[in-house]
Amino acid sequence: MAKNNVRTITLKVSNNTKEKMIEYFQDKKRDVTPPYAIFQAKEADTMVTLYESGKAVFQGISADIDANMWTEMEKHLNPNKKLEIKSVSNNPKEKDNSRPFNKEVYYSTSIGSDEVGTGDYFGPIVVTAAYVTKKDIPFLENLGVRDSKKITDAHILKVVPEIIKNIPYSSMILSNEEYNNKYNEKMNLNTIKAVLHNKVLLDMNKQYKKHDYIVVDQFTEPFIYYKYINNLPEVQRNITFLTKAEDQCLSVACASLISRYVLIKEFEKLSKEYNVKIPKGAGNIVDETGAMLVKKHGVQVLKKIAKLNFKNTDKIKELAKN
Repeated sequence: MAKNNVRTITLKVSNNTKEKMIEYFQDKKRDVTPPYAIFQAKEADTMVTLYESGKAVFQGISADIDANMWTEMEKHLNPNKKLEIKSVSNNPKEKDNSRPFNKEVYYSTSIGSDEVGTGDYFGPIVVTAAYVTKKDIPFLENLGVRDSKKITDAHILKVVPEIIKNIPYSSMILSNEEYNNKYNEKMNLNTIKAVLHNKVLLDMNKQYKKHDYIVVDQFTEPFIYYKYINNLPEVQRNITFLTKAEDQCLSVACASLISRYVLIKEFEKLSKEYNVKIPKGAGNIVDETGAMLVKKHGVQVLKKIAKLNFKNTDKIKELAKN
């Protein structure tokens, strides 16, 4: 029964996203690898194959969910690059790779949350929840929030100050020091994200009781999300998990933009503090900048400004020796 709707999604990823995928799937790789593939791995109900060409293939019942995670990573790390993605389903009723637009969610009063910074070696993780009423929709559409993924960092700096004047929100910044202290075998990245989402959603729900939906941009299966936070004293329930939630829910779109705005400001602070432009992402320029900082301030600086579990850490230490 479960095989009735197997989807195959092909995404062309850049080198920095490729590095992230190799790191993420390190412990999930299969022993057998197809020709010209870097790896093949099993992620829940999805088989993931990454080829040397940068082509990533997701195949399975939940392929759209797993592909969406890496699509967002590619967009975040390479915002000016055109996205190359194709989707094929064995269900003849599906004509394209898009999910139906949920008007009921879009035209509702909602609380939505989203996070940024998880794919960046430097800089904190920022999670925001925003509260949007039906009356706010025209205002946000006029600002172009409905197409939030297309908004550049420069435009975010102009638009978000207008949003935060009118839209209630709650943001949390997890510093790199806190991240490095929390990250371990029992507290992985998704667990950290779930804890932060839970906190900002609880905060907004306590302040704004009148809403139709609480929406999270899905980064894992709902039952796994709740498993991550089941030991917390308070857990926000009744969440609607949506893939591509920014397109379907304006509160999530606002949360995403506000998070990105906060992250931009945090990177500006870091750059000013260390008198060098601190780059986003996890590519070669990050390694070069990291090595320069280690030479100047010592290796301990990485614990303060970087995510030590990234493979960049070993590369930076090696580069700093030269």
